[in-house]
Amino acid sequence: MIKGQKVVCVNDTFTPTIRALYQQLPVKDNIYTIREVFLGREKMVKGGDSATVGLLLEELRKPADQFHQGKQELGFSSERFAPLAELPDEKLEVEEPVYAGAWMPA
Repeated sequence: MIKGQKVVCVNDTFTPTIRALYQQLPVKDNIYTIREVFLGREKMVKGGDSATVGLLLEELRKPADQFHQGKQELGFSSERFAPLAELPDEKLEVEEPVYAGAWMPA
């Protein structure tokens, strides 16, 4: 997932604690635009050896996290979203081959 990419929410199930922390949450089947991609905080907070990828969304803005050293805005796990399969503006037209002369394949 990259900045500027359109994604669709596939999981909008949140715990009561998360619902209390966030004023705006993504809604399943709604489309959002990625504003920023960042490494999650699990490694630092939980002492794990891996971390999730977090997303900030253009459509959902939150105040800075007062508990984070850099006051980073709280984001959402990328696992809650799927890349949006964007449809082309026009269907690709298939042209029939043009044959010159008397011979034409069967």
